[in-house]
Amino acid sequence: MRLSIIIPLYNVEKYVASCINSLLDQNLNPIDYEILIIDDRSTDNSVSIVRKFESSYPNIHVHSQANAGVGSARNKGIDLAKGKYIYFIDPDDYLASNVLKPILDYTDDHDLQILTFSSVGTTNTALYDSSSNTNQKFTIDKMTGIDYIGTIGYKNEVWWYVTKRSFIKDFRLKFIEGRWMEDAIFTTTLFIKAKKMAHLSIDAHRHVKVEGSAMTSKEPKHYIKVIYDNGNAAKEFNKLIEEVNNSENSNLKCLSRLKTRQQSFVFFMMIRILKSEIRFKEVKAIMNSMTEIKVYPLNKFLGNDYKGFTYVLITRVFNIKYLYYALFLILNPFLRMKN
Repeated sequence: MRLSIIIPLYNVEKYVASCINSLLDQNLNPIDYEILIIDDRSTDNSVSIVRKFESSYPNIHVHSQANAGVGSARNKGIDLAKGKYIYFIDPDDYLASNVLKPILDYTDDHDLQILTFSSVGTTNTALYDSSSNTNQKFTIDKMTGIDYIGTIGYKNEVWWYVTKRSFIKDFRLKFIEGRWMEDAIFTTTLFIKAKKMAHLSIDAHRHVKVEGSAMTSKEPKHYIKVIYDNGNAAKEFNKLIEEVNNSENSNLKCLSRLKTRQQSFVFFMMIRILKSEIRFKEVKAIMNSMTEIKVYPLNKFLGNDYKGFTYVLITRVFNIKYLYYALFLILNPFLRMKN
């Protein structure tokens, strides 16, 4: 089997059929790939929808587990996968038609551990035509993951690349469970260990911007949890930066980009704090912990990845801790009275 596609499923009844249909509309023999749907105890009609697909297509398999989060669901998919390659996709996203075969062929032909491709953000749930001519010959520049990060950059998410299953297994890589930003940590860990990866300029993936998704939800407890999980991601990146720093293939551009990415977690965490119902004493504790691990003040954030007047202005304000605290109290009158 060439490919295992892993889908974590939770309350996406409006989108999951479109996702699955796009995965079936590929120029691959069904015996060459499997679609593993890991239900994380959905409470809407999602499971009945995917069960109907399972009954009609022998390469679709649905597995249910207790509600444990997207990281746990993806880990279950890794354990069950049989394909030479693994691809993770979210159930509210989808692929353009007939893009998987060239992606797998290039990965095979160049003996890659990871192959990345292009993604388009959209609200259109029927954008199945790719702008790429998948029959043309594409140039592949093979490089290490450290050089890739330093030269090209990268996204946190897991839906814009395929990776060898044996590569994941050899390093026993798993998603952190019970926390958000788990994909950022997994992707970065995977990339810095890669010796053979490349980018293929195929317009393949569709990232559907969904209101009310996990990362856009304003539900107070969830919103505060994401704040803490951003802080955790910043802490985890210290280990990854140290690993690159000690690598025989250490790359200053890669280190710089990783430090920028690390401080981006802090920057956007601070934005979220201003919009949240978190208590002031918690804010101070969080900021003190960021100072202790040397990711605050934001002295590595601005640069090629984050630039422009708005970023510069906000960063300057955020770097004056007591001014930031004052801003927090001004923007949160309810909390000012409460505390």
